[in-house]
Amino acid sequence: MKVKMILPALTEAKSPFWRPIKYSLFPPLGLATLASYLDADDEVTLQDEHVETLDLNDEPDIVVIQVYITSAYRAYQIADHYRAKGAYVCLGGLHVTSLPEEAAAHADSIFTGPGEDTWPAFLRDFHAGNPQKKYISTIRTIDDLPFPRRDLIKRNLYLVPNSIVVSRGCPHVCDFCYKEAFFEGGKSFYTLRVDRALAEIESLPGRHLYFLDDHLFGNPHFAGPLFDGMRGMGRLWQAAGTVQSVLKPGLLEKAVTGGLRSLFVGFETLSPTNLAQQHKYQNLNRDYSAAIKRLHDLGVMVNGSFVFGMDDDDESVFDRTVEWAVQQGIETSTFHILTPYPSTALHKRMQAEGRIMTENWDLYDTRHAIIQHPKMRAETLETGYWHAYREFYRWKNILRSSQAHDGAMDQVRHLAYAGGWKKIEPMWDWIIRAKRATNMLPVLERVLAGFRSHHEQSIEKTGVTQLELD
Repeated sequence: MKVKMILPALTEAKSPFWRPIKYSLFPPLGLATLASYLDADDEVTLQDEHVETLDLNDEPDIVVIQVYITSAYRAYQIADHYRAKGAYVCLGGLHVTSLPEEAAAHADSIFTGPGEDTWPAFLRDFHAGNPQKKYISTIRTIDDLPFPRRDLIKRNLYLVPNSIVVSRGCPHVCDFCYKEAFFEGGKSFYTLRVDRALAEIESLPGRHLYFLDDHLFGNPHFAGPLFDGMRGMGRLWQAAGTVQSVLKPGLLEKAVTGGLRSLFVGFETLSPTNLAQQHKYQNLNRDYSAAIKRLHDLGVMVNGSFVFGMDDDDESVFDRTVEWAVQQGIETSTFHILTPYPSTALHKRMQAEGRIMTENWDLYDTRHAIIQHPKMRAETLETGYWHAYREFYRWKNILRSSQAHDGAMDQVRHLAYAGGWKKIEPMWDWIIRAKRATNMLPVLERVLAGFRSHHEQSIEKTGVTQLELD
């Protein structure tokens, strides 16, 4: 049986503002994991439109397409193309779960929620000649999750081929997040077994890892043993966590000892009123500055996430947020415009208030104003969003932000990381076109390591010199 798996390109990845490196970071692990359930003699192809041109002239028996909101129209176009050719088309992912009726018009079978239970069920039904139109996930466990089919991934096309996911969901419930809709009908946060997670980590080549989990620190009873198990592996890794988890003693230190060097943190807003309205209670009454200092003191760089357009914001929010982030010495920042994804609590509330201005999914990329704001026009929000990016990543602000670090080497690392991420677009464009993204991984590793050698880091962590070992 010939099976084709496709990750269509997000609309923003093909826009005039396309930043090729951002969309060449991670391979499609979800599809690669589903591929592991196929029979050994099945012929499987996996294509990611972000990094390669799709071959639409083939004749697969089954086509599996993962759908996000801003790839929805492209996904439907591809699905219709293959259905017209006689292929059996399966659609799943966040957008399909949120709007199953819309997706069903373009598929032979749709899948809502995670696929660990539904995909094997579909394969049994398909081979028996009785596939169902809709599969709804209800069993929430990844205890027996197979390793992703990494042999299907074109590693040279990605800067971070060693991405990994060891949990599902998040323990928190924020109004603007897809999570509750995606995991409806079962647990919305669960993890692998620690031994299974460590086994997959051990199987990955090289040093660098990127955990794509929504909140790697979300279950301390899992994260603590995981970090302990990573100690001594010599890994350098990046992940996501919350302000709350950073401020708790003990767990962060274990993560750093295990190789953590960069953390994505959802600050979202500096306004307590906004936090309360979005039910992001885990950030309320937390000292953001203390969390950043704690990370920096442990040698961990910070990627701060901020959302503009919550109701308490006004036109000053853009400059205030950028100035605060620069003063804190945050290495990189990611900015968003508040976006009401379908089936979220935010969408339901905004819909009830009549404030949603469009349902053109191509515009739901967190770069466009979708909601009528009580204090700002849509043009003001969008202009302010781009202004924030320009200001934060001006060389003068990158330099000024680097001065928040005490050590000269930490200042150099800040300049290299922030500058490398945003200020050398022509170089990244050439690298991506030359299909050499992975060649830059050693540079990323050196920056994460603070330009110290592996041997120097080992000495620092163990306190043992080579002379003493001899």
